[in-house]
Amino acid sequence: MTKVELAPEIRDDIERILVHLAYYEVADAGLRIQEIIQAIAVLEHNPLIGRPLSAGKRELIIGQQSRGYLALYKYIPDIDTAFVLAIRSQKELGYE
Repeated sequence: MTKVELAPEIRDDIERILVHLAYYEVADAGLRIQEIIQAIAVLEHNPLIGRPLSAGKRELIIGQQSRGYLALYKYIPDIDTAFVLAIRSQKELGYE
C-alpha cells in the first residue's frame, strides 16, 4: 500500500477552504473536508490515478461543481509514497 504524506501547507489550504465555505454559510463544511480527505486516501491503492502534469506532478480530481476540488501531488515510486502538495477548489486559478 502506498504511503500518503500531506505537506504542512495543506493545513493552510484546508483553512482557506473552510473560510470560503463559512463566508457562503455552507452548512456541511466539515463533511466537505472529510470528503476531500477520503478522496485523497484513494492514492493509497492507486497512486497514478491523477492526471499527469509537468515535473512529475499529478492532479487528483475530487468531486464536481460546487463540491469540486483538486489535489496536487507527486508520487515517488522508489519509496512508494504520494506527497500531497496542495489542495484547491476547481474554480480557483492555480495553486498557492
